[in-house]
Amino acid sequence: MDSVIRTEKITKLFGEVEAVVDVDLDVRPGEIFGYLGPNGAGKSTTIRMLLDHIRPTRGTGTVFGLDIRRDSVEIRRNIGYLPGEFTLYDHMTGRAMLQYFANLRGGVDWQYVDELTTRLDVDLDRRYSQLSRGNKQKVGLLQAMMHKPKLVILDEPTSGLDPLIQHEFYEILDEVKAEGRTVFFSSHVLPEVQRVSDRVGIIRKGRLVAVEDVDALIDRAALHRFDIEFASEVSVSDFQHLPGASDLTVNGRTLTVSVAGSPDGLIKAVARHEIVRIVTHEASLDDIFLTFYSEDGEGGDAP
Repeated sequence: MDSVIRTEKITKLFGEVEAVVDVDLDVRPGEIFGYLGPNGAGKSTTIRMLLDHIRPTRGTGTVFGLDIRRDSVEIRRNIGYLPGEFTLYDHMTGRAMLQYFANLRGGVDWQYVDELTTRLDVDLDRRYSQLSRGNKQKVGLLQAMMHKPKLVILDEPTSGLDPLIQHEFYEILDEVKAEGRTVFFSSHVLPEVQRVSDRVGIIRKGRLVAVEDVDALIDRAALHRFDIEFASEVSVSDFQHLPGASDLTVNGRTLTVSVAGSPDGLIKAVARHEIVRIVTHEASLDDIFLTFYSEDGEGGDAP
């Protein structure tokens, strides 16, 4: 099997709203794939199509080589899934709910469940209605991972988790990968995608605009961030329409801007002014993300 998840031109329209358009995904066995974009970009819609919760308007998709529409029952036998909005019966305890899911699925290693419960620090003997948002999320993670599925699909998995538990969760994902299993997770949290992913797909307004491993994405973008101080005040109009520029701000005598590709245009623009100091910074995934989300890749704040 070459791909765990593969889609070709998969599209979902809600009336005239283009939720997902012509998305081609290819998720490989044993990798952690981060699906990155802000809320409303189309991440959850993509996942729901993969699970046959909603049907694509057009396009095709497979999971484990099985058709996402025709073979959805067989697909779901081999995955663990955490939805973006995880809710269960308020009157049941977390333990009772996990037992219920275990009876449906079978093959659950309760020693492994106990280990995850300890590491995620969740009280399974309290009713679901009594749990905090973070603890409800932990129960959701447990039910998605307790049967050691071949593929784990997680929609915003760290929502509501405190930083210590987030770190422990990242360690668990590393272990899942080491066992040869595959993780596909959506997020709008840039540092976590950079921390755990082998590759990242960036979705913008329903369209997949990049798929790369994180380091290659940074290299390909050739992004540099500049802080430039001038001898006198400058105007933002002096630096409009710079090629490859994004996240451009002017504060008095200081220009801050990110530039993808050659900085020649920036150099020519700033050379018209007396320069006091230039500081450059290495690009982060956050900086690159802004280049994909600024209008037409040019200057100005990203939406």
